[in-house]
Amino acid sequence: MIWEERIDRSKLPDHVAIIMDGNGRWAQERGYNRIYGHQHGVDSVREATEAAAELGIKYLTLYAFSTENWNRPSDEVEALMGLLVDTIEKETPTLNKNNVRLLAIGDLARLPQPTREKFERCMADTASNTGLRLVLAISYSSRWEITAAMKQMAAEVAAGKLTPEQISEQVVAAHLNTKDIPDPDLLIRTSGEQRISNFLLWQLAYSELFFTKVNWPDFRKEQFYDAIFAYQHRERRYGKTSAQITPKHD
Repeated sequence: MIWEERIDRSKLPDHVAIIMDGNGRWAQERGYNRIYGHQHGVDSVREATEAAAELGIKYLTLYAFSTENWNRPSDEVEALMGLLVDTIEKETPTLNKNNVRLLAIGDLARLPQPTREKFERCMADTASNTGLRLVLAISYSSRWEITAAMKQMAAEVAAGKLTPEQISEQVVAAHLNTKDIPDPDLLIRTSGEQRISNFLLWQLAYSELFFTKVNWPDFRKEQFYDAIFAYQHRERRYGKTSAQITPKHD
């Protein structure tokens, strides 16, 4: 059976998020520096994006660069920034061809100005596309995002635009970077690590988690289908019991 034929297209997640982990160790296992792994990880980004688009998934969020990554050696950060913008520019025509819209979440103000300008231009070039939303989390961390949201709400309270009593889960969500993006149904993390790493902490409250030992440069469509197949065999209860979510038949 072809891998994707196992997938029930009536039970697809609307939003899949991926922590792309294992580039560095993949490269080091082969005697190369970490940048070599990041370069080969680009192929995996393409594979995951194509798989999501072909299945009809609406949102794919990739954790591309965290706020903590700014603390890495400067040569690695510089190489990552260069690789990021070069890849986006190169892939923009393919995104347009496949009707994929590019979006971003994160503290983009911290990006070097040339990188930010090129990235914003690529987002503008795909803004009219109506298919898969490819969301890159760049200079992003969940604690940064939540802290920024709290500051914004505090300022609104101080200005008399919001009262503490009006603050609800919906109001908090409306102040997050992801205010126009549904919460992930499925989170995939590669490389065998089993942690969230400061990624979408608010949004992942009821997401299904899928961990694979495959390092990101080796991640292909088959692994993506594997995660979707596993997701489709989970029971999502949202705090309820199985009896509550499973209708009874006479």
